[in-house]
Amino acid sequence: MFYREIIDKLKDWAGRDNRKPLVLRGSRQVGKTTVIKQFSDNFTQFIYLNLENNQDKIIFKNKSSIKEI
Repeated sequence: MFYREIIDKLKDWAGRDNRKPLVLRGSRQVGKTTVIKQFSDNFTQFIYLNLENNQDKIIFKNKSSIKEI
């Protein structure tokens, strides 16, 4: 893998106490998934959801609270 500057920005995000959920958006085929999978190596636990995938999206349908999800 080669160095990507965005990894440093993601590490800054991860170090904040008041961080919000991470949503990475951008053009197709630019390496978003690769960057997130590489960044996830910094954590013992992580959840990767692709909301274009029906299996990932279905857990959010018909749920009324965060506790249910």
